[in-house]
Amino acid sequence: MERLSRRIFNVLFVAVFTAMLGLAIVSPLMPIYAENLGATGIWLGVIFAGFSLARAIFMPIIGRISDKYGRKQFITLGLLLYTIISLLYIAASSVWTLTVVRFLHGFASAMVIPITMAYVGETASEGKEGRRMGLFNIAFFLGMGTGPLIGGVLHDTYGFNSVFIAMATLTGISFLMTLFLLPNVNVHKHSKKPKQQISFKKIFQSDTLKGLLIYRFVNAMGRGGVMSFLPLMAARIHISASEIGVILTTNVAFMAALQGVFGFLADKWNKFALVVLGAGISALGLILIPIAQNFWTFMALALLMGFGGAISMPAATAINVKIGSRYGMGASMGLFNTAMSVGMILAPLISGVVMDLWGLKYVFIVAGLISFAGIGLFVYYLRHGIKTEEGQHYAH
Repeated sequence: MERLSRRIFNVLFVAVFTAMLGLAIVSPLMPIYAENLGATGIWLGVIFAGFSLARAIFMPIIGRISDKYGRKQFITLGLLLYTIISLLYIAASSVWTLTVVRFLHGFASAMVIPITMAYVGETASEGKEGRRMGLFNIAFFLGMGTGPLIGGVLHDTYGFNSVFIAMATLTGISFLMTLFLLPNVNVHKHSKKPKQQISFKKIFQSDTLKGLLIYRFVNAMGRGGVMSFLPLMAARIHISASEIGVILTTNVAFMAALQGVFGFLADKWNKFALVVLGAGISALGLILIPIAQNFWTFMALALLMGFGGAISMPAATAINVKIGSRYGMGASMGLFNTAMSVGMILAPLISGVVMDLWGLKYVFIVAGLISFAGIGLFVYYLRHGIKTEEGQHYAH
């Protein structure tokens, strides 16, 4: 079983890293690409929200189905769709068609991200959830961090189309890896699957889960504002696409580098406290973004927010693994990522309205304030959850 667990982890780690690398290649360029098609601030929000809306709709459903029928078929199909849809970006000729492509891309993502997390989460040994999920998070963050840098260089050297072709190539490699190398087994039969499926209504009665979903929501609100609008702010003070890629890469790569360390600490320390500390640091970095006046101040804030994310994310995913052992790993990971998607939906929409009404710098101030409010709600719910035996189990 341990050998099988390592094989599943290794294949999914490489495949997810490659897929996220391909997806993140377009991140510093999508706002600029959309503006070239005539998108206003509101339309920028709609385009970015389309991807997350599809994820929010389909992730809990697909996650629940995968608890019953297995993981591999959803992961491989999702990666195949990723590959095809990557090429459709080139054909997008208006904000309408770009929005449709983003929605389809989000649907494909719903088959990949929560299902891979569920597959890895259910192979984690008891008491080592933080380390296992922290190490796996490296694949996400390293791919997301390296992608913007490569995308910026490709754009500056070869133009927009090269970026989408690179994304299709990388996700195609991930598809082939999972198709031929990923074991097609129901690992949850041997480990962390509840004896019978529990309704979503029952799951939502957990105060710990409510707090965790609020954290994931506000975390996504902040990241959505950064990924959607920071490239515009940086471009307005004459920072190049390649330099924007370096800034975004620094933020995410720093998180990736520290995932293993803070994953280990999440298994030893109070997980709730680590989530609060890390989320607070990230929210502070958001509020400070408007003071950035050059490349180096953007870099410093990228490091600060990356440090906050490195502290909070392994602890949060470890808590979610424990919730999954009680309610179903696919369902819990689907809900966890749906909360992220709802945040990613609202972040560009709210940010677009704020930008049109008050100006670009207020996008980050509002996002930071929302993040602090969310941390307060997280603390409120965890104080109720921690009073129960279940809540204490999740924290430690």
